Amino acid sequence: MNAGIEADIPDIADIHLAHARIRSAVRLTPVLNDPLLDQELDCKLYCKCENLQRSGAFKFRGASNAIACLREEGLTGDVATHSSGNHGAALALAARIDGRTAHVVMPENSSPMKIEAVRNYGGQVHFCAPTNDARVQELEKLVEGGLIPVHPYDDPRIIAGQGTAALELEQEVPTLELVITPLGGGGLVSGTAIATRSWGVDVYAVEPDGAADTIDSLRQGRIVEHFAPDTIADGLRALVGIRNFKVIRESVRQVLSVSDNDIRRAMLLFWQKLKILIEPSSATVIAAIQNHPEIFSGKKVGVIISGGNIHPSDWAELTRGI
Repeated sequence: MNAGIEADIPDIADIHLAHARIRSAVRLTPVLNDPLLDQELDCKLYCKCENLQRSGAFKFRGASNAIACLREEGLTGDVATHSSGNHGAALALAARIDGRTAHVVMPENSSPMKIEAVRNYGGQVHFCAPTNDARVQELEKLVEGGLIPVHPYDDPRIIAGQGTAALELEQEVPTLELVITPLGGGGLVSGTAIATRSWGVDVYAVEPDGAADTIDSLRQGRIVEHFAPDTIADGLRALVGIRNFKVIRESVRQVLSVSDNDIRRAMLLFWQKLKILIEPSSATVIAAIQNHPEIFSGKKVGVIISGGNIHPSDWAELTRGI
């Protein structure tokens, strides 16, 4: 692994600095506990509701930190990234607040709602084929044209920003025993693992069966170069990043996987108990807890509900017949 990349993986001090840097911009999202959901899952569940974050997902934390760092460094100009939607929208909003424009490479099969969100926040959308290679190639073209790159997850500023959600969760519920997050590119779980290292909690991650590239990478001992994702959890289709993979190997207890039907059932359960619509990526954590009582039963579990960017009609269609 590249020594330079290893050297700039953030630490807990970076996460505290990120929190101080962005706290006036981000929402202090609530941590919800519901006795009926606890009973269903046989654990004490504390949900950090980043679906209520600005732009509808935790991604606004990392994006805000990245833009703030550019400002501190005196770097002006527009930015570019690739995203299935949530990071793109978050970066578009953070950039607009700072007087910039974000250019976002998005797969052509992205959610129409997420495409519109990027545009509504002032971002410029550039479509590409629905593969990781296509995303990277299109982003490289934008950067060659003079835009400043902000990687959606393999970036120390992004990782530190995402870790602030776990920092707030632990501050509110300091007696947690386990924390679990969704896993796509790995920005959230790597930030969470770094934020919780000194607290003695086990960190778990979960990805869909159809996008379980990290599990495959852990088996092989290296990041798989090509993986064709096929899952309803559109926010988790990215390949794990280099920095993120290193943190996962060192600090995440286990990466679990769940099926799309597991995700659908979890989306429905969360609505039945809390009356909150969450997107498929968020529901992976609920599905994993349902599937693995041997890990979570009887424990105090913190979960990051990563986002809520789903149209009610799409939610209804996905959960129909469950």
